[in-house]
Amino acid sequence: MERVAVKNIFSSYGKKQVLRGVSLSANVGECVGIVGKNGCGKSTLFNILAGLKKADSGDILFDTGEPPARCVGYVPQEGSLMDELRVIDNLSLWYRDKAELRRSLEEGFLKELGVDEMCRLRVEKLSGGMKKRVSIGCALAGNPPILILDEPDAALDLMGKAEIRGYLSQYKQRGGTILLATHEESDLALCDRVYALHDGRSREIDRTLHGEALIREIQG
Repeated sequence: MERVAVKNIFSSYGKKQVLRGVSLSANVGECVGIVGKNGCGKSTLFNILAGLKKADSGDILFDTGEPPARCVGYVPQEGSLMDELRVIDNLSLWYRDKAELRRSLEEGFLKELGVDEMCRLRVEKLSGGMKKRVSIGCALAGNPPILILDEPDAALDLMGKAEIRGYLSQYKQRGGTILLATHEESDLALCDRVYALHDGRSREIDRTLHGEALIREIQG
C-alpha cells in the first residue's frame, strides 16, 4: 500500500532551480533510497517532505491525510541535538507525552536503540554513533509512520553503521516507511527501491547496482 506519493515537485533558492519535477513514492514497510551527487537536491527534497520548506509547485500525498508534523520523523544530516543538555533533556523536548517517553525507554524503541543507558549523559560526551541513535529516537516521538534520514551513516565507524542499519530494519519490519539519502553503497542493501536525483529530476534505478555502474546511473 502506498504511504507517500511525491508528484512533480519544483523548488528554487532565489533564481537557482534545485528540483525540476521530482516524483517518487514509498509503500508501507518499505525503505526507499535517494542517491545523487552533493548539491543534487536531496536535502531540499527532504526538507519539503518534512514540512520545513514549501515547494514552489507539486503535490505530496500521505496516506494518513495528516500534515508532515504528525506523520514524519526527520533526522537531518547535521543533527538537531543540543550538546550542552543531557540526553533525557533532549528527549523531553520531543516527547511531550511523558508517559510515552517512559514506556519507550522501558520497553519500546528507545530501549532497543540503547538510549535508555545514555539518559544521564550530556550529548557533548557521546560518540557519533550514540548521537545518531539519540537523534533517531527523538525523531520517533509520537510513533510517526514515516522516517526520513539524510546521510545517517555520516562520520560513523563500521560498528556504528551496522547498528543503525539494524535498528532501521526493525522499524521497517514493523510497517514503518523509510526515506534514506545516502552516499554509502552498503545502505542500498536496506532499500527496496532506489531513486537517483540528477539535474533536479528523479528516476528509479536498479537497486542492485554497485561501483562504476551505480556511478554512471547517478551521473545520468
